[in-house]
Amino acid sequence: MLIDFFYTLKKAHLPVTVKELLVLLEALEKQVVFGSIDGFYQLARMTMVKDEKHYDRFDVAFGHYFHDLEMIEDFDSFLIPHDWLKPDWIKHLSDEEKAQIEALGGFEKLMETLKKRLEEQQKKHQGGNKWIGTGGTSPFGHGGYNPEGIRIGGEGRHNRATKVWEKRAFKNLDGGAEMNTRAMKMALRKLRKFARTGAADELDLPGTIKSTADNAGLLDLKMRPERHNAVKLLVFFDVGGSMDYHVQRCEELFSAVRAEFKHLEYFYFHNCIYEKLWQDNDRRWQENISTWDVLHTYPHDYHVMIVGDAAMSPYEITEPFGSVEHMNEESGVTWMRRLTAQWSKLVWLNPVPEEYWSYTHSTQMLHKLVNQQMFPLTLNGLQDAIDALAK
Repeated sequence: MLIDFFYTLKKAHLPVTVKELLVLLEALEKQVVFGSIDGFYQLARMTMVKDEKHYDRFDVAFGHYFHDLEMIEDFDSFLIPHDWLKPDWIKHLSDEEKAQIEALGGFEKLMETLKKRLEEQQKKHQGGNKWIGTGGTSPFGHGGYNPEGIRIGGEGRHNRATKVWEKRAFKNLDGGAEMNTRAMKMALRKLRKFARTGAADELDLPGTIKSTADNAGLLDLKMRPERHNAVKLLVFFDVGGSMDYHVQRCEELFSAVRAEFKHLEYFYFHNCIYEKLWQDNDRRWQENISTWDVLHTYPHDYHVMIVGDAAMSPYEITEPFGSVEHMNEESGVTWMRRLTAQWSKLVWLNPVPEEYWSYTHSTQMLHKLVNQQMFPLTLNGLQDAIDALAK
């Protein structure tokens, strides 16, 4: 059962496996849905498709297999000239004229008549009641009126078409698109590892049942520590200058990591990390933190993200006193090497599109300094960064 449907999805280059098919068959056996093509469609998509970017491809394959929706390429073979469907004018009908229009007699009759029209018609037609064109009362075309027709090309006006036959052009979901906070949270969850820590203040139901049974039915409550995300995350945010253009995405990332990680610490820097960091931008000159202290406070098991566009003068990285803000006694290279030596699980998230990285020498230098672990701040980029941290 549904073996051919499975192979249709495979031919549409959907990454489906036998496991998903078995889940679908089990759901049908248990009558999760019954007697509804819409219900089956939702169930099949939920069980067979694991990534939203494949939804449109699934729709086309599903429609092709179940025949209620013909493949869009089938209609292209009729080669209807686009000029036939250009609405040079639209015929307006009175209520009396609309009331006189009769439907052709059902879906099968419509499809049969359409095929005959395609064989007979030789030129563009406007405003009539028979040929494929625009305006008028013909059931085939667009821009006119018929209580039961097939819209071909153009936009609907009365929402009464029995079938809409036009080229479906959907844009693929872009894994390189900018993200919102929810998308970031979903990507960050791949990094989570749970452990029970803290005080024993959560009811251990299985333990309570077992202990009560062992105690001849006398209630014996058992408690246990809550489960928390055990991954410890350290984030360094570049602020000011060119990073002003990326404030919104950085705020969204900050919100996401705060929601997903209990053990989170964060610091700010400008352009490159030197001997001082800070946690309050309004008081950065009065209340800063020694980078040495940060290196000695957070152990090797921390996961580290550096967020910045990496665009600056190369001298800010390579030279002592190269900072644009102060006289740094040691170069940015020295400090970056200390960071990567302390934390092996370190990635750099760059909000600038990856295709522009090669245009700035400083970006290439920092890319190398973080052992090629620089990723764009996009959905795909964040997922790749999380995969790198999870190794």
